[in-house]
Amino acid sequence: MAFLSEPPASAGVQARYDADLASYGFVMNLSHVWAHLPEAHTRLFELLGLVGSVFSMRERGILVAATASTIGDSYCSWAWGWKLTEAADAEVAAGVLAGTDAGLTPREAALAAWARTVARAPGRTTEAEVATLREAGWSDEEIFRATTFVALRMAFSTVNGALGAAPDAELRSLAPPEVGAVVTWGRPIGAA
Repeated sequence: MAFLSEPPASAGVQARYDADLASYGFVMNLSHVWAHLPEAHTRLFELLGLVGSVFSMRERGILVAATASTIGDSYCSWAWGWKLTEAADAEVAAGVLAGTDAGLTPREAALAAWARTVARAPGRTTEAEVATLREAGWSDEEIFRATTFVALRMAFSTVNGALGAAPDAELRSLAPPEVGAVVTWGRPIGAA
């Protein structure tokens, strides 16, 4: 499940697990990690909600899937491949994860490309790349929000990956086969 032991029982831990059960029907492996400090998870996702509030579910899915696949995070690739499929379709989800961006509009493709650039080498971004986002219709505030969203998602992925949280076996049945065929990086998904 993860490298850390199960955290001591508390109201905060139970609330974290109950939230997963209500949303997904199972407790995610990553929640066992974040349950060591549930408030950190809450605050991180409050900030993600703040900066990501201007993006549609489809756009958030594009940002997360492009980021996760770039940094080799199989957990978020599986989870957001599933969520992006629900917001778009399996072809779009697989395309973003594979880096082909099949099915994206030019505006969305610019967003996906930016997420990959930030995830790959944030210190090497250029003014020309930001200009490309503007030309695709993204405002400076939206560019700031997208960049911050990607950085926060990378932080979340870093904690999950470093502490051994493997993608939940349940994601295999939630995500379409197209997503499973593409996600060949990171920690292997749990056994069914």
